[in-house]
Amino acid sequence: MYVVVEGPIGVGKTSLAGRLADRYSAELNLEIVEENPFLAHFYENPDAYAFQVQVFFLLSRFKQLSALAQPGLFTGNVVSDYLFDKDFIFAAMNLKDAEFSLYQDLYAHLSPRLPTPDLVVYLRTDTDELLRRVAKRGRPFEHDMKADYLADLTARYDEYFRTYPGPLLTIEAGQYDFVASPEDESAILEQVRAALHATQAAD
Repeated sequence: MYVVVEGPIGVGKTSLAGRLADRYSAELNLEIVEENPFLAHFYENPDAYAFQVQVFFLLSRFKQLSALAQPGLFTGNVVSDYLFDKDFIFAAMNLKDAEFSLYQDLYAHLSPRLPTPDLVVYLRTDTDELLRRVAKRGRPFEHDMKADYLADLTARYDEYFRTYPGPLLTIEAGQYDFVASPEDESAILEQVRAALHATQAAD
C-alpha cells in the first residue's frame, strides 16, 4: 500500500500522514522542506531564487521517491506527505518562461521513473484557514506569506486534482481538527479506509 497526502501549504499533510502511518504500521516518507538552502531567500526575493528552490525540491523529491521503486527497500506500507507532481504545480506558479522550459525537461525525464500511489488524499481548505494554520506552526521563513499566494496555490491544486487520473479522496480539511479532536481523526481515518477498500476492490 502506497498512500499520499497532498494539499496546499499549511493544510495538515504531515499531521495526517503521520496518523495514517501509525494506523497502517507504514513507513512514513516526509518531504524535506527546511533543508532547502534557498527557501528562506525565495520568500524574501522570489524572482531571484525560484529556480534554485524548484530544482532542489525536484531532485530531493525524486531521490526520496525513487527509493520506493527499488526492490527490498520498502516492502510494506508507505505513507508520504507529498506527491511528486506537486513540484510541477509550484514550478508552473513560480518560474519564468526560460526557467520553466528547462524545468519541464528535467521533470519529464524524472517523473515516469517513480511509483504511482494506490490512493491520494487531497486536503483542501479556504485561504483564511491556511493562513491561520501557517501562523500557528510558526516556521520563520513562512512569516510573511501572503493570502494571494495561498489563494493562487489552492486554485492550482484544485485544477490539478480536477483531472487527476488515479484514485483520489478529497477532504475539506477546514471541517475537521484531526490534530486536537479524536472524533475528527477517526472520521477522516474511516474515509481513508473506505477509499482504500474501494480501490482494492476495483483492482
